[in-house]
Amino acid sequence: MTSLSSDTPTPLLVTQAGGVCTLTLNRPSALNSFTVEMHGLLLPALEAAAADPEVRVVVITGAGRGFCAGQDLNDPAMAPTAAGAPDVGAVVERHYRPLANRVRSMPVPVIAAVNGVAAGAGANLALCCDMVVAARSASFIQAFSKIGLVPDCGGTWLLPRLVGRARAMALAMTGDKLTAEEAARIGLIWRCVEDADFAAETQALAARLAQMPSRALAETRRLVDTATTMEFDAALVAEASVQGYLGRAHDFAEGVAAFRAKRAPAFKDR
Repeated sequence: MTSLSSDTPTPLLVTQAGGVCTLTLNRPSALNSFTVEMHGLLLPALEAAAADPEVRVVVITGAGRGFCAGQDLNDPAMAPTAAGAPDVGAVVERHYRPLANRVRSMPVPVIAAVNGVAAGAGANLALCCDMVVAARSASFIQAFSKIGLVPDCGGTWLLPRLVGRARAMALAMTGDKLTAEEAARIGLIWRCVEDADFAAETQALAARLAQMPSRALAETRRLVDTATTMEFDAALVAEASVQGYLGRAHDFAEGVAAFRAKRAPAFKDR
């Protein structure tokens, strides 16, 4: 990886306050498109957040007017190989597969705060997160077909589960831009908010989740995802198994005690 000079901004900003770790993609002049350098910072930052007991929520957002425009096609990772063409499969395997898997397996909730355009892998990174809050001026584009590729960063798995096969196929094949309002209407994302309220709404959601039982929230994600390929009774068995060990953990006892005492709970488990 090429080292940054002192006057070159880092492509990822990491801040932490009140149990909320915010990761800001920071290449605004390129709409925060992915580079090897950015990948080299983002995945370790997620790993660090996962290992830090003080982190209870992760927020991923973008600097400037974009969330993430996907892969930067001018990045050295996309340079032609000896065979004459970039090895796009290797880029996906080396960078996007571990990134998507890490986001989907975080021990705390992950919020995508989509402040502007989210295209290609940038759109699907957002969809990997547990909740997507988007500013009204934001948009989502499955841009892969425009350059002869297929959705990656989990797009082929996520899209039909979020919006059904018909919409998934249309979004992926046409590469049409979807407004944040329409994305919320069809269930692709959770919420579209006015631009003026976007920062406050995102902060309020992150603060709320930071006070909730992180382990139970992470297990909720896991069960919802795995249940999509299970028979109904198998899902019931999985629920009982998870409830078994959560019921022996601190947060359940604390939640019950707080309910009985009519006070706010202080959850600790991760």
